[in-house]
Amino acid sequence: MSHAESDDLTNNAKMPKWVPRAILLFWVGFIATLVVRELFHQLTNFFILLLISLFFALAIEPAVNRLAARGWSRGSATGLLLVSVFVAVASFGAAIGTLVATQAQDLYDNREQYVTDTVEFLNDNLGTSINAQDWVESISDPNGSVQNFFENQQDRVVDVSLGALSGLLQVFSIILFAFYLIADGPRLRRVICSRLSADKQKTILAVWNLAIQKTGGYIYSRALLAVVSAFFHWIVFQAIGTPAPVALAVWVGLVSQFLPVVGTYLAGILPVLLAFLDSPLKALIVIVFIAVYQQLENFLLAPKITAQTLELHAAVAFGAAIAGGAVLGPIGAVLALPFAAMVQGIVGNWGNRFEIINDPLVGVPSNKSSSKKKFFKK
Repeated sequence: MSHAESDDLTNNAKMPKWVPRAILLFWVGFIATLVVRELFHQLTNFFILLLISLFFALAIEPAVNRLAARGWSRGSATGLLLVSVFVAVASFGAAIGTLVATQAQDLYDNREQYVTDTVEFLNDNLGTSINAQDWVESISDPNGSVQNFFENQQDRVVDVSLGALSGLLQVFSIILFAFYLIADGPRLRRVICSRLSADKQKTILAVWNLAIQKTGGYIYSRALLAVVSAFFHWIVFQAIGTPAPVALAVWVGLVSQFLPVVGTYLAGILPVLLAFLDSPLKALIVIVFIAVYQQLENFLLAPKITAQTLELHAAVAFGAAIAGGAVLGPIGAVLALPFAAMVQGIVGNWGNRFEIINDPLVGVPSNKSSSKKKFFKK
């Protein structure tokens, strides 16, 4: 082999210049992806807090705008509303917590009587032959499963306290973020719009205004439905003599309205349980009323109220709640509804609207000849 042929083989065996760059680019991209993924994982809770804060900001801003129009400063109006919401939620939580703790203590102190009454009810109505004394002895046994359960819960007091403290800090963080988003809302929008052209500014502000309307409409419609629900449940709870009827009615109203899909069932557990401790018949009355009222609300009350505030198709609402719950849990299920309403509003306002032709498929009966004439008309 000649010297020239050897040089040609050596040159052909050399690595192309782009290969090291490609390898370097690959590893840089791979490492950057891992870093971004880890940062997102570490900041997930922070992003959720920001999302909740934005939700509250959009929901409360209409009320702040009304107070600002009457001469209030945005900071004072925002602080007043946020503090009012926090005090109301804290008071309600304390009332429900006190009620549950009181009933739990009463249940433990009078466990023999409750067990005896329950067993007698089952034996008389279901034909069972349960021995109440065996159950009483099992519950009172110091080494039994019930006593072990209570002892294990006492060991978790520190963990529960730390969890409550962490939750309280998160609540304060949400309030702080929401305060700045609302109080400095106009300035924030000016900063964003200053970087955009006039046409894009109009688009951004229109979307922002739509988000405020839909989120505020969601909150107000849910709050109104919660008030109506609490009123009717209070009448029933007061009539049958359940403990703390006002607190239970407010509990059912709020939980059933602000937790979509499963809120009604979760809200009904507490009043049914407390009513059952007093009388199984009362518990049955509560179950029947909650089921009947839910149907009346779905078909009569909710469509009329939400039609004025949150125009959201039932199938869209259900799908949004399921998707939000799958992504972010219960918080995502709550936030998904106003988000879906905002997206639906944006899509609905996008592009031109045209007159609907007469056709049975769109719900407008028409004769066959006229429909054909219009369909084939050039």
